[in-house]
Amino acid sequence: MRLPPLINGHILHRYKRFLADVVLEDGRNVTAHCPNTGSMRTCWTPGAPVQLSHSDNPARKLAWTLERVDMGAGWIGVHTGRVNGVVAEAIVAGRIPALDGYHRLRREVTLELPGLPRGRLDIGLYDGPTAEALVEIKNVTLLDGPCLRFPDAVTERGRKHLDLLLAAHQGGRRAVILFALNRPEGDYFAPCRESDPTYARRLLEVTAAGVEALAVRIQHTDEDLEVGAAVALRLDL
Repeated sequence: MRLPPLINGHILHRYKRFLADVVLEDGRNVTAHCPNTGSMRTCWTPGAPVQLSHSDNPARKLAWTLERVDMGAGWIGVHTGRVNGVVAEAIVAGRIPALDGYHRLRREVTLELPGLPRGRLDIGLYDGPTAEALVEIKNVTLLDGPCLRFPDAVTERGRKHLDLLLAAHQGGRRAVILFALNRPEGDYFAPCRESDPTYARRLLEVTAAGVEALAVRIQHTDEDLEVGAAVALRLDL
């Protein structure tokens, strides 16, 4: 996925969840939109290098968007809205072997399943190894030693996605939770019981019942994002 033109800076402060104060390389101070609903723990510290994109859309309240942060080992993708696109591109290109062989992909699939409120999953795959596969994608940035973990904050929405996946699997569909590890460090993925023990427990339950779990690395270049190799999962940690 080609990124928009990026401007270098250093982050000063992240606050009110969706705001970040940044000093640009030319010395200007700007407030950027931070498109990340999590806590962003381990993803920023005052003075860390960042890159931002800029929009000329006059309807936007904030022209700048925080895209990625470097905590010393390489870029961390904190713009969660980019991840679904790069994963979708990788599936179509056959770069995720576990999801290869489907001939049609649809984004943002709405589901109405018995016993659950209406919900939506990120990707639907059709005309392949199974009649239909549903994929929910999670952006993972929380670093804990050799491990990357999700979530970094309580996520009721994430738990609802697990319930949707399980119900879809029980109804005969293939159901997959895909963790996109959006930073270079970390040797494996595990759920974060510290942040949300209910999510961690539910993840174990739904995968034991047949929902598939995958983890892949998101790789950053100067101008692009792409999906790299699969990463090991340790869901019981």
